[in-house]
Amino acid sequence: MSGRPLPDVSAILGPLLAGVQPRERPLLLAIAERMAAERYRRWASQVETADVRTGLLTCADREDAIAARVEAVYPDASAVQQRLRAAHPDLGAINADIFADRPLAEQFAIQAAGERLGAATWRAVAAATANEAARAAFLACAPLEEASAAFLEGLLARGATT
Repeated sequence: MSGRPLPDVSAILGPLLAGVQPRERPLLLAIAERMAAERYRRWASQVETADVRTGLLTCADREDAIAARVEAVYPDASAVQQRLRAAHPDLGAINADIFADRPLAEQFAIQAAGERLGAATWRAVAAATANEAARAAFLACAPLEEASAAFLEGLLARGATT
């Protein structure tokens, strides 16, 4: 372990989300989900244990499924996300900095906490959404987040981070 405290992901992402129109926040979160999918795939390429690799790839697929569900709610998702990326060119750096220079176990712990936060966030977004189909799509994201959190927490509990 690095000995440094784990970052508070909500404190890092909160100001970023606050600067985005409420209607567009789910699409910014979908961008973050795609970044998480990339991170899971990178981790999968670094581990030697087949079941851990498979689990990480399953988590990556869940992240992509979350993003796809959210993007499907918006007919203009691609254009809005392109604009959001242009308005926030530091997204990639913020994402990388959260995990930088940390052992894999700490990265898993940070991601697990982020998945739990994500589940709560999707439920909150759903509660604030009047459109029934959109609300259902957002609510469907929460269990996917929790499944990935549970997988990572299981790895950490058994010390399986290689």
